[in-house]
Amino acid sequence: MNYNEFAKDILERVGGISNVKSVTNCATRLRFKLRDAKKVDIEGLNSNKDIMGTANKAGQFQIIIGTDVAHICNEVRKIGNLAEEDISEHNGIKDIGAIILDTISGVFTPILPAITGAGMIKALIALLTAFNLLPKNSDTYYVLSFIGDAGFYFLPIFLAYTSAVKFKANPFLAMSLGAILLHPNFTAVVESGKAVSFLGLPITLAIYSSSVIPIILIVWAMSYIERLADKISPKPIKFFSKPLITLLLAAPLALIFIGPLGTIIGDGLANIINYANTKAGWLVLTLLSGIMPLLVMTGMHYSVTPIAMTAMSKYGFESLIVPAMLASNVAQGGASLAVAFKTKNKYTRQLASSAGITAVLGITEPAMYGVNLRYKRPFISVLVGGACGGFYSSIVGLKAYTLASPGLAAIPIFLGSGFNFINAILVCVISFVVSFILTLILGFEDVVEQTEAKKSIPEEVKEPIVEIDNQHAVDNNILVKKIVIKSPLDGAVVDLSTVSDDTFAGEIMGKGIAIKPEDGVVYSPVNGRVSMLFPTKHAIGITSEEGVEILIHIGIDTVQLEGRYFESYINTGDLVEVGHKLIEFNREAIEKEGYEVVTPIIITNSSKYLDIVRTKNASVKNGDDLMTIL
Repeated sequence: MNYNEFAKDILERVGGISNVKSVTNCATRLRFKLRDAKKVDIEGLNSNKDIMGTANKAGQFQIIIGTDVAHICNEVRKIGNLAEEDISEHNGIKDIGAIILDTISGVFTPILPAITGAGMIKALIALLTAFNLLPKNSDTYYVLSFIGDAGFYFLPIFLAYTSAVKFKANPFLAMSLGAILLHPNFTAVVESGKAVSFLGLPITLAIYSSSVIPIILIVWAMSYIERLADKISPKPIKFFSKPLITLLLAAPLALIFIGPLGTIIGDGLANIINYANTKAGWLVLTLLSGIMPLLVMTGMHYSVTPIAMTAMSKYGFESLIVPAMLASNVAQGGASLAVAFKTKNKYTRQLASSAGITAVLGITEPAMYGVNLRYKRPFISVLVGGACGGFYSSIVGLKAYTLASPGLAAIPIFLGSGFNFINAILVCVISFVVSFILTLILGFEDVVEQTEAKKSIPEEVKEPIVEIDNQHAVDNNILVKKIVIKSPLDGAVVDLSTVSDDTFAGEIMGKGIAIKPEDGVVYSPVNGRVSMLFPTKHAIGITSEEGVEILIHIGIDTVQLEGRYFESYINTGDLVEVGHKLIEFNREAIEKEGYEVVTPIIITNSSKYLDIVRTKNASVKNGDDLMTIL
């Protein structure tokens, strides 16, 4: 590849040098900040065989290239005389919108497991009581109830932590403010209705349990107060004076002004949504159900999370976001299973079947990225099927009584009065049937099975042959040879399709597997040479002696840590052997910053091989067999 020519072509297709504010890169992508995204020739970029895909997220136009990205980025900067970052320009409406979206995503994403777990407990209670398996006056019901309620009741404390991480404030001071809002003494005063003041200033009596917006605003304000406290505190006593000043200023401000303001904003938002639902609910819910996959693709679905949480806190149910997601999720499953039903390709059938089932249960990423988007027309069926399910949901006024990832696995969250539960099932049926049938009608471009490649393998080869990857042409004279890739980490094995990064989940970079690490040490999985060590040390590329190109990417979006918590023991060009220590990282510190540590291990040149067989073990130790390449 001629890096210089490639970089010139990219610059031309993103609108020219004058359209670029700044450019940077992570382990696999060029990340542009552009003056006008409309000038980008997306079709031209995607037609380039060396470009794996493009995305426009959070104010950045991203071009997915692969492990050569650092060389390309350097050439782009040289040609355009461009800066790595330009953080001064955030004045445009689009920039502000991107910042808000990024903030919402950063604040809410880390707490979703706690909310989902609590929601599923509440769904389980509803299911057991509906079938008279759990008496409401039993101790078991009582204990399960407060287990399920805790995740929602203490939501301000969870959000205080994630907000502090996002706003670069002390998380534990922030959590203290969240705890103040929920303190039993303050709660008792609110319930009594007795007027209370601080230094003569009246404190608004508001209930903050399960609230969302107040604590985010409070922590945002606290981040500035903390910086002021740091600036004015004398160095010898800063350890004591900084937190003292922060709490003395932030806590009263929270109780007197910011907390009530956040409550008013939250109630107003809930009332607006409720009004829209009342006056034109069929239109709002139909559109939202139809476009939900597009929101997920752009990350904008995180922006509706606070709406759902606020409505649940205010009314005790949610009738817009969760029903829309239910219709959309099941539609993804219907389209994927239709592909499995119609395809003549065994590999596609296996992939679409498993992805379709998981989507119907509520996990849509494998179906959306692995099947429906890949074959294009099934994705249209998803949009239509979701819209039809949403339309029916709006007519019957479907309500969710707790929050969880909507699908058949979480269908008990719709257990309530009247026919609500039956209507939830009917929404699933409508969404599934419409997307399934429409996929069969519209069809898709099936991938032809490479049977000839299998027949051409010499008879002397006694090794068992697994299914060939049918997405790539295979040389008719290939001799099957096993190449074993060892595990570079200790941890739990994770399917790549479940990783929360579209590039990895959609196998755009190549096939592979992921590991959720137990500790913080990465070892070489092969004998070979270090082909790339990213400057922030969160990603490393290794080429094995046999020519297998391996990318180990520690965590998701950890490039933003700028090298903090990572230490490397090798350099680019070094020879390594299996078990050679490559990188150490502080797993706990990375997680505290709000980043996932799940580590994809990708075979970036997987198209050159017949197949990649992944381990069936649920967990691995460093040195265990992880993948076998044929």
